[in-house]
Amino acid sequence: MLSVAVTGNIASGKSSLLRAWARAGVPVISADDLAREVVEPGTDGLREVVLVFGEDVLGPDGQLDRGRLRDRVFRNEDARRKLESILHPRIRESREAWLREQRRRGAELVVAEIPLLFETGYAHGVDVTIVVDAPPAVRLERLVRLRSLDAEEAARIMSTQADAAGTGAMADHVIPNDGTSAELERRALELLARVRSRIRPERE
Repeated sequence: MLSVAVTGNIASGKSSLLRAWARAGVPVISADDLAREVVEPGTDGLREVVLVFGEDVLGPDGQLDRGRLRDRVFRNEDARRKLESILHPRIRESREAWLREQRRRGAELVVAEIPLLFETGYAHGVDVTIVVDAPPAVRLERLVRLRSLDAEEAARIMSTQADAAGTGAMADHVIPNDGTSAELERRALELLARVRSRIRPERE
């Protein structure tokens, strides 16, 4: 099974690439899906988040209020690190379980979104690494327009992330996403064809 990891800064277009590959028949897992899974009501992850950050991070339905928690951690470096220490090990465990299941099903190619791919050293455990990149001004505009963040909050979130140029230099492939969604999909599918070509010689 050929494993691919996709990374990139917030609003760079990682999810759009995953959707394009999913439509082409590739099993995909997103970081957001995993992050929600590990803090579902009744999980140890949610209990620990509440223990550290207080019950006011819960909504009336008992679900984690991600917006309220985000406001808290992105204004406080220590709080952000505490949250990461709770979530990241659980997310990694869930991702590994998903990969084992895909292997059991006989998948030839899988792709996972991993936001801190190089920072965590996880890149050493995958076959192909991809960075989706977009200029800061484009990402800021997307955060404001698509995620309803104000410009100050969006800029603060962006400031906590590494320079994409550094991660791009370490990646096997970099996909620029400074144009339209159609352009990104074309680039994503072109790269998918190249990645799939690596499978055929191994089968022959």
